[in-house]
Amino acid sequence: MEIPAKLQKSDYPLSMNRPELIRTPTGKPLAEVTMAAVVAGDLTNEDLRISAETLQLQGEISDAAGRPQLANNMRRAAEMTAIPDAEVLEIYNALRPRASSRERLDAIADRLESHYSAPVNAALVREAAQVYAARNLLAREED
Repeated sequence: MEIPAKLQKSDYPLSMNRPELIRTPTGKPLAEVTMAAVVAGDLTNEDLRISAETLQLQGEISDAAGRPQLANNMRRAAEMTAIPDAEVLEIYNALRPRASSRERLDAIADRLESHYSAPVNAALVREAAQVYAARNLLAREED
């Protein structure tokens, strides 16, 4: 599969305009994700999830369309595909105002960066910690 140097706005939606670029997290091409394959048992739950690569491609298209915030959301989502669902929920809860101390948010950001190679998500958590500190929304102590 050859990915073009730069995707354009006209490549959206990928499933219609560039389906050859889409693969499941297990590497199956989109063309193999069919109802017949489901019935035959040829697909797993993992095949029905979006891959980090597809989300990165969606981010590239968003950049090309002049939507940098959406592009960043896609990059964060791509990174999050490597994080277990339970940990995503834990991070979500930790990001509620007054739910975490600065130290806890910094630890989460460090873990995202070092353990999951998720620098975009780590930057978001660090930014939240800064904003919460400035607005007095950090927890005083950990429970």
